[in-house]
Amino acid sequence: MLPSYRKPPDFLLFATVCLLLSIGLIMVFSSSFYYAMFPPFNSHSYFLKRQAAYAVLGIGGMLVMMRYDYRKLKKLSKYALLVAFLLLIAVLTPLGDSRLGAQRWLDLGIISFQPSDLAKLCLVIFTAHSMAQNRSRIHTFSYGMLPYLLIMIAAGGLIMLEPDLGTTLTLLGTIYIMMFVAGVQLSRLLILFGIGVASILLLIYFEPYRLRRLLAFLDPEKDPTGAGWHILNSLMSLGSGGLLGLGLGQGRHSKFLYLPERQTDFIFAVIGEELGFIGAALVILLFVLFVWRGLKIAVAAPDAFGSMLAAGIVVGIGLQAFINIGVVTSTLPITGITLPFISFGGTSLVFNLLAVGILLNISRQSR
Repeated sequence: MLPSYRKPPDFLLFATVCLLLSIGLIMVFSSSFYYAMFPPFNSHSYFLKRQAAYAVLGIGGMLVMMRYDYRKLKKLSKYALLVAFLLLIAVLTPLGDSRLGAQRWLDLGIISFQPSDLAKLCLVIFTAHSMAQNRSRIHTFSYGMLPYLLIMIAAGGLIMLEPDLGTTLTLLGTIYIMMFVAGVQLSRLLILFGIGVASILLLIYFEPYRLRRLLAFLDPEKDPTGAGWHILNSLMSLGSGGLLGLGLGQGRHSKFLYLPERQTDFIFAVIGEELGFIGAALVILLFVLFVWRGLKIAVAAPDAFGSMLAAGIVVGIGLQAFINIGVVTSTLPITGITLPFISFGGTSLVFNLLAVGILLNISRQSR
């Protein structure tokens, strides 16, 4: 039996996601149609068709979750934690599919997907339920910090073995901010932040390709045809767009394949080149609007679980967008991470839309 609601879902949030999704479909086609004409794709609409199919699937899932009472997820939270770790372990087995030097995909024969996308949502659900249960003891180390610290170490370590630094930072940052929202002592959070920064620096120092990326971030012109190639072409793409852009499909860096990962990690650079400053600013504004509406839903949620769950979903998506745009604009060092709702990527799109469906359901029951 479907639950009764006092109000419709948050219209502004729904409209914002639909606009981001529409921009994403347009830009996936515009950034990939020339590249897709060559083997092995042999169709200028190859990436568009696949992204559109995943968008339809994701929208269907979003509408279902919008009607599914989010409070029922409490009973599933332990299973969600188990599923998350089983998937993160499975991807490191022979079932994992290696692409571009990273083993991030799980190949089940019928479908192939990135387990980390589902694992992020599962871990947010479990963490939200655990924090809601222990809110009276959240100030203690045993209940307010230790369980989530163990989850961060275990999940982050497994994802780093793929390796995937961008997803690791997004997941750890999401749980960290959820701890802050739940009321964990600030002094402990500051210590944890210091340990986290030191750990990331050590990971970079002892991994040559990450160290090259960091040095290229500091001075990309020292290695313009190597580690600095991504950054320099990304900045040239953004700069050549000017105020109004060169027009859809007219991006030179993406069309002539100078810009790497143009339909995934660096699609924001294509937006800047083809739609200009106005188009790029519009995308940033839509993400700001998404975060604002999402946090408003979190504040007005009818219970602690809904509040923490909404906060975790919003922070996860918002932080991923922030990191991606930061990388493309050379504000942050390069990490392989996509732009939510916009970049090409089926599993990321589907699970993000499912998360939005949960968020919309919370908004229907808000105070």
